[in-house]
Amino acid sequence: MSAFLIADRADILILDDQAEYLQALINLLSPEFNVHPFSQGGALLRYVRSGRPADLILLDIVMPEPDGYAVCAELRSLPELNDVPIVFLTGLSSPQDEARGLALGAVDYISKPFSPAIVMSRVRSHVQLGRMMRLVMMQNERLDSRVAERTAQLELRNAELQAAFTELAQTKDATILALTSLAETRDSDTGNHIRRTQQYMRELALTLGKDAVYAEQLTPDAVNLLSKSAALHDIGKVAIPDQILLKPGRLTSEEFEVMKTHTEHGRRALARAEASVGGNSFLKCAREIAHYHHEHWDGSGYPTGIKGEDIPLPARLMAVADVYDALISPRAYKQAFSHQAAVDLILSQSGRHFDPVVVRTLVQCEAEFRQISERFKDSPGGAAA
Repeated sequence: MSAFLIADRADILILDDQAEYLQALINLLSPEFNVHPFSQGGALLRYVRSGRPADLILLDIVMPEPDGYAVCAELRSLPELNDVPIVFLTGLSSPQDEARGLALGAVDYISKPFSPAIVMSRVRSHVQLGRMMRLVMMQNERLDSRVAERTAQLELRNAELQAAFTELAQTKDATILALTSLAETRDSDTGNHIRRTQQYMRELALTLGKDAVYAEQLTPDAVNLLSKSAALHDIGKVAIPDQILLKPGRLTSEEFEVMKTHTEHGRRALARAEASVGGNSFLKCAREIAHYHHEHWDGSGYPTGIKGEDIPLPARLMAVADVYDALISPRAYKQAFSHQAAVDLILSQSGRHFDPVVVRTLVQCEAEFRQISERFKDSPGGAAA
């Protein structure tokens, strides 16, 4: 898939007023990409406003006016560049600097002096992700147009309609796999986390759907949608800098504030995809999960602090599935909890961290949770078994 995504040379824009860094990046990237170097922010802005191509923009921060922050803000005001990733090149490394850049719409930081291997890895990853999202939007637009056109024909044969829906479903499944695979490459500790949480979500939704109050909301189709959407719950982590995402120990309070922004990054990415196809139940569900799965029943969560049933049901289900898996998984800073210890801790947080109804549902299907955790257990070292 990677070869397909970069078969056409991507256009990389670089802004840096230090000639040695600019030339080093030109030499490094030119063999694989079309490189467009700039030493002044105004020149880069004139270039993009002229409608010239851009797949990724690398911005130095410390520049004569306009500096990198100002250029980033101006770029993000241009609708045609909404989906073009922006990465800062900088010697600034404080969490406050990173948080400011991420708030302006940057997706990553590369620290100076930079490692050529890291630059190539990050550039390739962001070019692939950006192109993948645009490819998915184009495919969905073409497929939706095809289905609408054929549905309008009175003599549309059932077999043709079924084939169109099957193609759309296959594209969606392939999109989920591609995006989640990319997310997993950024975090070596995830292992089978995505597969397990998908299965936990399915069991929770199936069990809760037996309750008459939720039966209409949790139909078999809705349960299938939930389990597929759950795979994208942490897609926003692709925008978290490596020094925070891959830190082996506990995060500082400043680092945790940056880490929390993954919910907003995930929401924005999925909202752009959703808007491009004029509304989509799968993307809407995935967006709600990505945005709200760290909210708490009592309102003490993030990023918005909403509480109770204001939190969408998919996110309330995801909260229990995600925390259960985090508890039973070993990390550099903690040992794995036993199944029973994880369930007991979640029970203790019923009505505070978690929806009491979802916690009761966990108790009803905890045997299935245990089986899933064993079936998809990570091998030693955190890799997927």
